[in-house]
Amino acid sequence: MAGWAPLKQLIEEEIKQRRDEGCRVDSFDERIEAIDSHNREELMRVYEELTALKPISYPYDEPNELEAIRQLRPEGPRLLSETYSEEEWRDRFYGAWLGRSIGCALGKPLESASFMFGSEDSPGWQNVYRWFKGADAWPITGYTPGSSTASEEFGIALAGFGLQSTRERIQYMETDDDIRYTVLGLIMLERKGRDWDSWDIGKMWHELLTYQQVCTAETQAYLNFTQVTSHYGADAEKPEDWEEKKHWVRTYLNPYREWIGAQIRVDGFAYGAAGNPELAAEFAWRDASFSHIGNGIYGEMFCGAMIAAAFAESDPEELVRIGLSEIPSNCKLAHDIRTAVEIAKDAKDELELVNRIWEAFKHYHPVHTNNNAALVAASLIFAKGDFNTAIAVSVLGGWDTDCNGATVGSIMGAALGSKALPEHWVKPLNDQLYSAVTGFHPIAISECAERSYQVFKKIQG
Repeated sequence: MAGWAPLKQLIEEEIKQRRDEGCRVDSFDERIEAIDSHNREELMRVYEELTALKPISYPYDEPNELEAIRQLRPEGPRLLSETYSEEEWRDRFYGAWLGRSIGCALGKPLESASFMFGSEDSPGWQNVYRWFKGADAWPITGYTPGSSTASEEFGIALAGFGLQSTRERIQYMETDDDIRYTVLGLIMLERKGRDWDSWDIGKMWHELLTYQQVCTAETQAYLNFTQVTSHYGADAEKPEDWEEKKHWVRTYLNPYREWIGAQIRVDGFAYGAAGNPELAAEFAWRDASFSHIGNGIYGEMFCGAMIAAAFAESDPEELVRIGLSEIPSNCKLAHDIRTAVEIAKDAKDELELVNRIWEAFKHYHPVHTNNNAALVAASLIFAKGDFNTAIAVSVLGGWDTDCNGATVGSIMGAALGSKALPEHWVKPLNDQLYSAVTGFHPIAISECAERSYQVFKKIQG
């Protein structure tokens, strides 16, 4: 069943994905273009041919299963030790939740085509720059202005669904998928502690998320899981053949299986594994493997390990190294991250940085895992521990602006603690979060942080 997009469009994206996986897809573009979009039988015949292809040449090692991934990862600190007082721990959890909300709110109004894809005459990052410059708000030191001369001058516009997060209107963290998934991670750990897997992820999504609240890979997995549960019964326990069914759930008609959807879901799990990057990466793998494969899984593992490590380590280069230590050293994502780190170390200013990152990774879709994770890593390295610089650069880079701002904000907030975050970023949120999840709409951000801290203590104990 097609979900996020019509069937023909899904197969067009599948051709790109199969090409990325090292398969020879010569002639498939022309074949699909010639098929009427209503001819499901012929479209599915081509799709089945695509899924049967084997890679011709692929220089990377990218397993999907946890033990195989661990066999290919570099050496790294699997567990970090840090002794904080109760007050200090709480400050870091509150910092993480605040940082995620701040970064997400900064990027949310910019999540439109002008800034994600760019326009005819400029890349997305340049349109972000133009917007802030045209609003007399450059360099970025506060939330996105609601109006700018760039609108008429360059024909660019903010996302209509993010206007409540603009500088003039922001009063809380408005509902967003980046925030919903953080809440869901907290809920899962409150309910199950360490005892859950990808089956539980599917069950929780069907319980707490509506179909309209999921996107791309999550939409396809949500639909596919519906077919599985309808076969066994909506209230069924995990079937014995779930591991076999899981691969179908995450791949069938899902060309988005290496896009950013999994990467943005990790924070709530990583908070519960604070100081334990290996456990955070394992939680990330359990969650991501429901809807993603390969680099889509690794993106969540990479970010989860960095977030968990940030509770005990503040050096950006070390955080990125720890993130890389939980994914295969010869996966495509690891190569891309290492490239981004070198660019960040060499860049003279933020405009040079984002321009070089964009040019290096513009071959990816704006919501692919790899380019956005590369921008996250580059922002952390370039900022050298400064919160404002880190979130500003992550959003300036374009692509998935709210996702990258949220991930970088989460890491920086955990590393610095809430008391170190600039007041002009914190105050407009009024400690309020709206997630569109029952019981968390609205809720105090500080309450979410306290609940994450209590979950962390339970899991640690």
